[in-house]
Formats: sequence, C-alpha cells, structure tokens
Amino acid sequence: MSGKSVELRHQSSREEIANYINGAFETSNIVDICKAIGAATYLHNVSDIARKSGIERGTVYRAFAGRKHPNFKTVLNVLDAMGFRLQVTVRQGERAKGAFATKFRT
Repeated sequence: MSGKSVELRHQSSREEIANYINGAFETSNIVDICKAIGAATYLHNVSDIARKSGIERGTVYRAFAGRKHPNFKTVLNVLDAMGFRLQVTVRQGERAKGAFATKFRT
C-alpha cells in the first residue's frame, strides 16, 4: 500500500489505524482499501462492530476477507462502528470537468 511499510498491531492508536486506512484510500485500490479496513476490524471486537453496524458478524468477516468487495453501505457502517468516518478531500491532478460548474458556484 502506497509504498509505506506501516503495520497495524494490537497497540496501534486510533490515529495510527486511521492513517493506515487513509493510506489505503490514497491508493484508490479497492483491494488495498478492503485489506486495511479488514486489518482494522481485527483490532476491535468484531461482535461489537457487527452489533453497532447492524451487520451480521460473519458478514463483517466476509466483507473484508478479499474474496468479494463489500458494498459502500457496509464500508461506511463498519468504519462508523469502529469510530471512523469517511471524508472527501480535494486532490491534485486531472479530473472530470463539471457539467454545471458555473451554475452551482457560490
């Protein structure tokens, strides 16, 4: 993931976990993102994550096991249950042109 050799461990702080997951999001690679979230779930009580997210425990395990990609709602619910949130930021580089860029400017 993003060239960083960061490993999560049971003593990882919430900030270290967030940085680890954010590093995966920086790659824009769904496999890396799922692996990072999956690794973070193992540092929490998965039964508690399941209860707080409204997702069955087995589904939480399977969602980030790497065989299939979880849906966006599952990602958001699991991140929220672990006490994290997803936030959109502006990145540098080429992007799609807005169709209504002038219409919606404030």
